[in-house]
Amino acid sequence: MARHAEPRTPRRNALLKAGLTVTAAGAALVGAGAAAQAVAPVPLPVDSLTRTDAGAAGAGALEGVTHGVGPLTQLQLDPLANTGVDPLDNGLGTQVADFKPVGTNLVTDHVTKGGAVADLPVAGPLTRGLLP
Repeated sequence: MARHAEPRTPRRNALLKAGLTVTAAGAALVGAGAAAQAVAPVPLPVDSLTRTDAGAAGAGALEGVTHGVGPLTQLQLDPLANTGVDPLDNGLGTQVADFKPVGTNLVTDHVTKGGAVADLPVAGPLTRGLLP
């Protein structure tokens, strides 16, 4: 039998009415509490704003950023480095006459061998100077 076709009993009706009454009373109490809190103004600490040391606040923010970003300089840049399926591990080289051979591996080896940002020739010293 479908639920809408079920006969309603007096006990079920009484429980439904009691539940709705309790819910309405709870909503009224919560609404009254929220209205009471909305009326009270929140004082702002205006006098403490003049005593804020901007230099210390900036130094603290910079220190937090460097300690948060610093470990990222040691992460491996190429997740497929030192594997057989690394698409970056390819190079092109050439040699003209008796000159020393020149190739792209000179540039890409730092990344394809599992290097991090701190190991790169140009970016490494810069990150070591800026980050811990």
